[in-house]
Amino acid sequence: MGHDLVLDVRDLEPPEPLEAVLEALCTLQDGQRIRMIHRREPHPLYAILARDGFAHETATTEAGDFEILIWRPQKP
Repeated sequence: MGHDLVLDVRDLEPPEPLEAVLEALCTLQDGQRIRMIHRREPHPLYAILARDGFAHETATTEAGDFEILIWRPQKP
């Protein structure tokens, strides 16, 4: 399994966080995940991930930020 690609977009203004993660998705290698740190929950991103076959989990940090883990599920 590859290492996580950390994408901290907390200081970016919309639509830059979405643009950054979409660009990162294009470079995602097999077994690699994106760990996105965002100050808002990116609801529009979830529909894009589902449409394109990515899985994700979202958690809230102690600081109140959102951490979204994104990966491409392995096919059976």
